[in-house]
Amino acid sequence: MTEHATGAQSWQQAGDGTRYHEHDVRMRADDGGLLEIMHATTDTGAMLRARFAARCCMRGAVSRAEDLSGVWRFRELVMPTAGDAIVSHPEGNTPLLGRDRLRAFTGADGLLIKHEGHNPTGSFKDRGMTVGVTQAKRVGARAVACASTGNTSASLASYAANAGIPALVFVPDGQIALGKLTQTLAYGARTLMVRGDFDRCLALVQEASASLGIYLVNSINPWRIEGQKTIVFELLEQLGWIAPDFLVLPAGNLGNTAAFGKALREARALGLIDRVPRLVSVQAEGANPFFRGFADDFATRHRVEAHTIATAIKIGDPASWDRAVQGIRESDGLVLSVSDEEILAAKVVIDATGVGCEPASAASVAGVRQLVARGVVQPSHSVVAVLTGHVLKDPGILVQYHQEREPAPPDANRPIVIDATIRAVADVLDRVSAA
Repeated sequence: MTEHATGAQSWQQAGDGTRYHEHDVRMRADDGGLLEIMHATTDTGAMLRARFAARCCMRGAVSRAEDLSGVWRFRELVMPTAGDAIVSHPEGNTPLLGRDRLRAFTGADGLLIKHEGHNPTGSFKDRGMTVGVTQAKRVGARAVACASTGNTSASLASYAANAGIPALVFVPDGQIALGKLTQTLAYGARTLMVRGDFDRCLALVQEASASLGIYLVNSINPWRIEGQKTIVFELLEQLGWIAPDFLVLPAGNLGNTAAFGKALREARALGLIDRVPRLVSVQAEGANPFFRGFADDFATRHRVEAHTIATAIKIGDPASWDRAVQGIRESDGLVLSVSDEEILAAKVVIDATGVGCEPASAASVAGVRQLVARGVVQPSHSVVAVLTGHVLKDPGILVQYHQEREPAPPDANRPIVIDATIRAVADVLDRVSAA
C-alpha cells in the first residue's frame, strides 16, 4: 500500500510522481521502476554553502561527530532526518589532486583527480554505504545484503559490523580480487560465492531480499545514491563551487552516473553552482552496454557478457540504466569505451605518480586521454576525473603486470635480486640515477 509523505523532509518518489514514506523498505515502485529520494528544503544555495563550509575540516571534540564525515556534513541534501541513527567511520573528505605527469599523459592541462580510494575501506562505496546502513538501522533490518564484484561487499561488511547488523554478501565465485575478498572476510560478513557472474548475484540477492526480509544495499537502493552524490558536492566545494567543464568517472552498474547526475541537477536547482559540467561515463570495452546504448541514443537497453580486467566495472546488465541515461542527457554528457590496454596504460602512469588506483579507476583517466585525442577536451578545459578505488584493491594485477608478464612491458618495475653487498646496491643506484 502506498504511504504518502506529504509534509515530510524526505520521501521516496517513483517516476510517475507517486510518493512513498522515507522508511518504506521497498526497492522499487509499484510499476517496477527504481525510486528516487526527494528532499524538501527552503535553504538557498548561499545558506547551504555557508553551512557546509562551517562544518568542513573540523576535528575531535570541537565538532559534532557527523560533521567529521564528508557525507553527513551535507546531510540536508542526503538524509536530514537521520538523527542519532548515523553509522559512520567517518568517510569522505577525499583529496582533489593535481599531477603534472598525468596532465602530460592525457594532454589535459586542467586535469584534477578526485581520489575516492582514500575512503575507510578504500573505495567510493563507503559514501553510499554509510547512508544505506544508516537507513537499515532506522527501519530495524534483521540483516543487510548486497551483490558485489568486491568493493561493495568490503564496504557493507565494514559498516554492518559498525552497526552490529548481520551481513550477507553475494560475490561471483572466482571473480573477486583478493584485496576485496580479504576485507569482506575480515570484517565478518557471511560471504556467499555464487556460481555465476555479478548479474546473477544481483538477481539472486534481490530474490532473497524479497522473500527473506533482508535489507538490500546495492545501488538500486535510493539511499545509496544519496551518499554517492556527496562526491560531487565535495569536489564542487573544493573548487569554490565553480563547476569544471568535464566530470569523468568509471561506469559499471551506473550507480555513480545516476548519483552524479542527481547531484548536479540538485546543485544547479539550489543555486550552489551556476552551470553544469558535462558528465562523462567511461566503460571497459569488454563490459560496455551503456556505451552501446549511447551510440544509438539509448533507443535500446543493451546487455552483454562482461569481460575485462577492471573487475569493479565488470558488469553486463547495469541496474541504474534509466537514472544514468537521465544524468547523461541533462548534462549533455558522453559515454566512452576504453580497452583493457588503455586502462592498464593509464593505471601504470597513475601509480607511478604516487597516487595509485585499482584498474577500474584508471578508466576515467584513459577516458580523458581519449577525449583530448578526439579534440573534445581542449588543453585549457578544466577536468575532474574520479578514481574510485585504492591501489591495493587488486594487488594481483600489479604482480602480473610488473613481475610476470612476458615480455616485460617497457614500464614494468621488476624487482631486482642482488648479492648482499654494498657494491650491488651501488650498481642499482647508478642505474636508477642514469634513468
